[in-house]
Amino acid sequence: MAERKRRSKAGEAIPADRRRPEDIADLEGFLADAKRRKRHDEVKRFTAILAYIGGERAALVAQRLKIERSVINKWMRWYATAGVEGLLTKSRSGAPSKLTDAQRGELTAAVKSGPNAAGYESGMWTAPMVADLIEKRFGVTYHHDYVARLLHKLGFSVQRPRKRLARADAELQRQWVEERLPAIKKKSTRAAANS
Repeated sequence: MAERKRRSKAGEAIPADRRRPEDIADLEGFLADAKRRKRHDEVKRFTAILAYIGGERAALVAQRLKIERSVINKWMRWYATAGVEGLLTKSRSGAPSKLTDAQRGELTAAVKSGPNAAGYESGMWTAPMVADLIEKRFGVTYHHDYVARLLHKLGFSVQRPRKRLARADAELQRQWVEERLPAIKKKSTRAAANS
């Protein structure tokens, strides 16, 4: 007959050297700081670990905090291996930028000067053009989809030109938009209602 595995008491999944009074005081201090700084993810982690060490079963802690039991287990492992540091939110650095700060400044100035000043025939920047400019000036290749995000990070936004005929009479256009177009819309609404 197979031996039945003994269930550990609540709090025992965390080693004794992480359950000392000074460890609990550290957790409580970090919890207070996380609440003050409104770091909700850390508040949940510290609350869960303190509750578990205090004798509450992990399943009940998960239910009360409305998270999965497996998440509580993961947090307990983090705390068991790294202590309070394991529960802190770490910033994600991502890949390092391919452009230096100086190059970003130079790119910003080039974009502000316009495509004509950079040697392009178009009067309006496009993401592929900016990607081409970056490659020519700095020897760095970016996909044009990323270039749009890069420009946004540099403080630029998407601008779309108004579609207007260059040689059209501005007054006649205004009259058409303000007088003729509403009349056409009224006719189509009446026709739809009579159908």
